[in-house]
Amino acid sequence: MDNFSAFPTTPTSPARSASLVVPNDTGDLTQVSRALYVGQSGALSVEMVDGEIVTFEGVPAGSMLPIRVSKVRATDTTAAAILSLW
Repeated sequence: MDNFSAFPTTPTSPARSASLVVPNDTGDLTQVSRALYVGQSGALSVEMVDGEIVTFEGVPAGSMLPIRVSKVRATDTTAAAILSLW
């Protein structure tokens, strides 16, 4: 039973879905993320939903980054076990 199924999804709502991310320099995520989970520490290079490319250095394992991205880039990404949540 989902007691919250009738509630609207808002920017501060918890994620409803997740998928494993395979970093890729050309392919977009199937869904723009609401957050990324990083399971193994390292650098994370992403394309933000507005098109800006940024690299988060030294992301610790177990981090949840509340960022909206369209792509997780293979170039400069050393983190692993990445999940996209939306």
